[in-house]
Amino acid sequence: MPAKSKAQQKAAGAALAAKRGEASKSSLRGASKEMAGSMTEKELEELASTSRKGKPDHVENPR
Repeated sequence: MPAKSKAQQKAAGAALAAKRGEASKSSLRGASKEMAGSMTEKELEELASTSRKGKPDHVENPR
């Protein structure tokens, strides 16, 4: 599943770094904290590796 925005891609990258132990989990906030707890490393890799080219900065929440 590719990231839908630059913000989502960055949050996935931060969550992935924390999950791998490259960053502290206490430094995570908001979406990245949620992602780290609910997604597997493989899922986070997929989102984080998405190209940012042509992506909007943010996508509105569909709720």
